[in-house]
Amino acid sequence: MGKAKFILKEPKAKEETLVYLFYNYQYKRFKYSTGEKINPKYWNPNSQRAKESKQFREHPEFNSRLDNFERGIASAFRKLLNDGVQPNNTILKKELEAVLSGNILQPNKLNLFDFIERFIEESKLIKKEGTVKVYKTSFKYLQKFASHLRTNIDFESVTLDFYNQYIHFLSTKHNLSANTVGKHIKTLKTFMSEATERGLNDNYEFKKNKFKTLREEADTVYLSVEELNLIEKLDLSSTPRLERVKDLFLVGCYTGLRFSDFTQINPENIVESKSLMQVRTQKTGERVFIPLHRVVKKILKKYDNRLPQTYTNQVMNRYIKEVCCIAGIKEELETTITKGGKLTKTPEKKFNLISTHTARRSFATNLYLADVPSISIMKITGHKSEKSFLKYIRVTQEQNADKLLNHPFFQ
Repeated sequence: MGKAKFILKEPKAKEETLVYLFYNYQYKRFKYSTGEKINPKYWNPNSQRAKESKQFREHPEFNSRLDNFERGIASAFRKLLNDGVQPNNTILKKELEAVLSGNILQPNKLNLFDFIERFIEESKLIKKEGTVKVYKTSFKYLQKFASHLRTNIDFESVTLDFYNQYIHFLSTKHNLSANTVGKHIKTLKTFMSEATERGLNDNYEFKKNKFKTLREEADTVYLSVEELNLIEKLDLSSTPRLERVKDLFLVGCYTGLRFSDFTQINPENIVESKSLMQVRTQKTGERVFIPLHRVVKKILKKYDNRLPQTYTNQVMNRYIKEVCCIAGIKEELETTITKGGKLTKTPEKKFNLISTHTARRSFATNLYLADVPSISIMKITGHKSEKSFLKYIRVTQEQNADKLLNHPFFQ
């Protein structure tokens, strides 16, 4: 016979966490979410039951329900053996639920689309507006795909065959770029993973290596120090909107902050005694310290350490292209993008490729080319690994070779 164990999903949590049933049998391990939740402070890991506590008065009923699970899995396993059926996790789960249905009230199980709707509503309370928007857009495409197939899509539908058909649908029917398709696959995996954690899904095909998130290296650019100098020297005082955008953009280029952060700088962020700026980033909540560059000091002084109110990111992206065009940043580059499964190459002026995020990429790349240690730059940009950081910066093969020329190895 097998042996049942009850283990908390997060035993060090400060709030309620799920209780999992584990059943070891015939050199296999069966995992099942009981749906029961308990605060770890009321849990006895030795007895694998709730402690007898006045603060957790329902402990007798709680433990009784766990007893039902333990008896249920033993009964299900025994029945399969008696019926001459070789147990596996799928069969054992069905048999366990059949046994439990007579003892435990089973909640109505959400299907995939119902779960996504509920998950999006929950996310509105705890996640950023942009993230919720991504969830909504991905859900709309899943609904369109279901209409296209003329069938319902549920958890068990998400297989490798589904993956291939869905990618083809997004790429050809909607002409989405490879990176946009990849974003929708990534979001679908988020939905499936969250449902799995909640015990609603036991289809794990989405975790297979072939169920991968597509990603194509984007044609992102950076502005060199020389190009930033051209922007700095512009006199745009006759066009206040462009003057304001120019100053804000340069602050981003010399601090490495995201748009959401460099547009919110105020006097409290400036530590003049140390010539530093300290900012708690909106995206990660981390506090970063950044040395004040000459250009940043000049701009802060111009606005009494309180930068002017910005435009929206979309409007500023439009205006910064105009600023860069006036500065003469008109080098022609070849851009590539995969849409509808086809690679398209297009010539484009560099100023048309500039956005607010170019500021952050320019900061990282220029510091890297100036031989500032990667770890020091990453402390500001927030990259967790050097591998991801090196993908982020824009250094050509020739620039990399120039950097190495002064290395002792090549002397």
